[in-house]
Amino acid sequence: MSNRVVQGRMVTPEKLAELVEGESVLEAESIADADRDCPDCGGDVITVGYMPSVTEFVTGFKCQECDWSDDDR
Repeated sequence: MSNRVVQGRMVTPEKLAELVEGESVLEAESIADADRDCPDCGGDVITVGYMPSVTEFVTGFKCQECDWSDDDR
């Protein structure tokens, strides 16, 4: 699935990666369900793989209901 609803807004993989990273990213993979619940609100967590720079690949996690996000750094 390419687009998902996050906090009431439809987001693309690139936009989701920007929400997690806090700035623009070079490239993002498709959004997928993460096998975990949000530690803040218990909501559903989704994941996206992205490249914030040419030499780095990061997996980001974002709650669909609240502001919580994290990455695998």
